Amino acid sequence: MKKKMLGGMAVLLALFGLAASAPEAMAVDRQVKARSLAATCANCHGTDGRAQRGSPVLAGMPKEELTTLMRLFREGAKPSTIMGQIAKGYTPEQVELIAEHFAAQKR
Repeated sequence: MKKKMLGGMAVLLALFGLAASAPEAMAVDRQVKARSLAATCANCHGTDGRAQRGSPVLAGMPKEELTTLMRLFREGAKPSTIMGQIAKGYTPEQVELIAEHFAAQKR
């Protein structure tokens, strides 16, 4: 009987440990997804949003500003050559992740 109780307690403690680390794992997973999505911007905007000549710098851009720009591109309210097409390819959740990533980068 004691062995069963101890085994049950070990399972509970293990589950508690997993639950405690779940928010951290979710945060890391979110960061990985954001970085992967943002990597698609590197062709024009440079690695981590530090663009070279000709493209806007995304690094350090406030999240709200970037999400607004992407919405305007998607709706066709902001003229563009390629960004309108690209913006339509992302879900609002993906745009949020991308914007969070670039907002966290140093300018």
